[in-house]
Amino acid sequence: MSKIIGVTDFQRRFRKTFDEVAEDHVPYILTRGSRPEAVLIPYEEYLNFVQTDEAGILKRFDEFLSRMAAGDRFSNEEIGKDIEAARKAHRSIKKR
Repeated sequence: MSKIIGVTDFQRRFRKTFDEVAEDHVPYILTRGSRPEAVLIPYEEYLNFVQTDEAGILKRFDEFLSRMAAGDRFSNEEIGKDIEAARKAHRSIKKR
């Protein structure tokens, strides 16, 4: 179960919070002005997230290549949607 902590409290309790995340695997949602701004999770969970995200992208690419090899035709709309999805995925990876 995740916990919520404000940025100011997080600064005051950094060591305790960090230990909870790293040792007890408790995720924290960091808020600023009552708005969620970031999440602090154990490194293993982060790696799992990145690998899952990359696996999904690679799966879609493999499906696309299979359709091309089979001679399937793609509409301009389908191509546009795929390009936009790839751009969004690239932006999210780039921000990390």
